[in-house]
Amino acid sequence: MQVEQNSKRGSRKVRVGKVISDSMDKTIIVEAERSFRHPLYKKVMKTAAKFYAHDEKNECKKGDVVRIVSTRPLSKLKRWRLIDVVKKTEE
Repeated sequence: MQVEQNSKRGSRKVRVGKVISDSMDKTIIVEAERSFRHPLYKKVMKTAAKFYAHDEKNECKKGDVVRIVSTRPLSKLKRWRLIDVVKKTEE
């Protein structure tokens, strides 16, 4: 599945993160970390955000690294859709 790059739609946000929960049907929770430099103290800081993403085929498991893209609201919390699995977890 490719991300549509259409000028009418604009660019969509893409995030890479780790699946922290797959207990719901067709839904995964992805934690994406980002690092940034503090504007005043110049220390590199890390922060994480959780995203609820739609997984149509239930192909992701806990621990997988995935790529998600923003989409229209699918439910109260789901605003992201799974594109592909970057790295499968080894069990």
